[in-house]
Amino acid sequence: MSVWGAIAGGFVGTLLLTTGLVGASELRLTRIDLPFLLGTMQFADRTRAKALGYLLHFFVGLVFALIYYAIFSAIDESGWLLGGLFGLLHGVFAVTALVNTLLPVVHPRMGTSHTAADSSPLLEPPGFLMLNYGRSTPLVTVAVHVIYGAVVGGFVSLSG
Repeated sequence: MSVWGAIAGGFVGTLLLTTGLVGASELRLTRIDLPFLLGTMQFADRTRAKALGYLLHFFVGLVFALIYYAIFSAIDESGWLLGGLFGLLHGVFAVTALVNTLLPVVHPRMGTSHTAADSSPLLEPPGFLMLNYGRSTPLVTVAVHVIYGAVVGGFVSLSG
């Protein structure tokens, strides 16, 4: 196992995850834009938020790949299937606790279920399972995270 395999897998996996989300958005399966969510934490300007968000999303993708690598190293096993399982857990965590519960607490421009009617947040609250962003959003989000995990796991297993 090689950390470089994890970094390469994290880059390719994040590229596929992001492309999958953009494609699903263009096909009107979802309105979720994870890079935009990250970028609007820093900028109210939508264009700057998107640009920064993509950079942050790739950075976060590499960090998660290193976390996956640490777990693979700890259990001395990796692979496409195990990575996909990690991605499934990662995706379920993202659509339940992370985006719906934790992100609105720290995101200065995201509305919540408790947002006052006279306020104007830049982003609507995600809602349960992020369903405010479309009925297919949970499925799409989990699916692209499974792909991400499988790629990271596969790259790690091939590197060592």
